[in-house]
Amino acid sequence: MGRYIACICEGGAERAIFDLLLDHNKLIFERKELIEEEVLRCRSGKEFEERYLRKGFTDKITIYRVLDSRSEKFNLSKAYQQKVDVKNVITAPEIEKLIICNEKKYKDYEREARKNPRLKPSIYCKSILKFNNVKSYDFVTEYFSDIQVLVNALYEYRRISKVRADEMTIWDLLR
Repeated sequence: MGRYIACICEGGAERAIFDLLLDHNKLIFERKELIEEEVLRCRSGKEFEERYLRKGFTDKITIYRVLDSRSEKFNLSKAYQQKVDVKNVITAPEIEKLIICNEKKYKDYEREARKNPRLKPSIYCKSILKFNNVKSYDFVTEYFSDIQVLVNALYEYRRISKVRADEMTIWDLLR
């Protein structure tokens, strides 16, 4: 791992989960090791390069990209490609599956998804579980206020997920 770390999350729910894990010292890195000591929201490689890489870091930067898409690219210019180590942390299909796992509704979700292949975990959480703000930072922070509940949900999500050999999940970043 490089001396500098960037943790990039695509949405409020993901950011809430990482803030909770950081605040409870559950990750393999600490907040003080992060660039700007916070979870970043920066989707493109070009934007990350412009905002952070041009600050003159002397050591390699490890970037943890937390995303639900396996195909989303993170292109950096050649000048920076050797200065970063990008690790994709996949939450496919959506981070809201953590809530489904915690509610012990995974089999029910799968059954409903077979009937309706367009049923996303977030829609299931809203329509069936009646959690209206399931994607919001505040909802996720409150829902997982007991850190052990979050850790247990991460374990269950990892257990049931089809993770490719070259991928990481949030579970893989836990101490």
